[in-house]
Amino acid sequence: MYHFFIQAKQIKDGRVYLEGKDVNHIINVLRMKTGDKISLTDEDGVCYTCSIVLFDKEIIQLEILEIKDVSHELPAKVTLFQGLPKGDKFETIVQKAVELGVYQIVPVITNRCIVKLDEKKKKNKITRWNTIAESAAKQSKRTYIPKVCDVIDFSMAVDMAKRFDEVCIPYEQAEGMSSTKDFLCRLKPDMNIAFYIGPEGGFEEYEINKAQEAGIKPVSLGKRVLRTETAGMALMSMIMLTYECQSSDKEQD
Repeated sequence: MYHFFIQAKQIKDGRVYLEGKDVNHIINVLRMKTGDKISLTDEDGVCYTCSIVLFDKEIIQLEILEIKDVSHELPAKVTLFQGLPKGDKFETIVQKAVELGVYQIVPVITNRCIVKLDEKKKKNKITRWNTIAESAAKQSKRTYIPKVCDVIDFSMAVDMAKRFDEVCIPYEQAEGMSSTKDFLCRLKPDMNIAFYIGPEGGFEEYEINKAQEAGIKPVSLGKRVLRTETAGMALMSMIMLTYECQSSDKEQD
């Protein structure tokens, strides 16, 4: 079942009124018909199962069949600070991080970043990345659309560490998995969590030192050196699995 996001103001008398780009997507891309069902989520995380009852060039009317106050979100807010990679790798990072449950993504300029963005390019890139985030949220049936924030430098990213309950930075020189295990074991519901991923070539040693001075703990992702587009997915998967297992264990108690 295809999934879309709405605002509560689009609901009236048991019907939902879709407008804008969703209309074009449903009619011309998905080629849906009257009677087809879709799922919707509003800004409060309320989920609706609906059936299409009327097509118009600018508006689609849907009848609400079922309402569920459920969430597909992790019980914590996870922020990824991602060093800007070359090419379109950042698009893949955004897509996969959203699928895995990230709350927001902050693009970061580090010393080894090759990418140079002027203000116009930044604006266009951020718009593009947020479009990808919305698409990934729809595909994975998220109840929240993660935000890709403005590009910042590494110093500013490190200064933001104090806003979070738990922070870590994967580093290839970190030894053993004990620090990673300890980080995951400290994760609890309702936390604000952050982790920092470097660009191609990783972080400079002085950047790691600066991060440690700010209380950001180095962790290992295993014996293999991962690409920048893989490292964030690996750690985000660990975080997701930790919370999913916690939820499963709670349900069984």
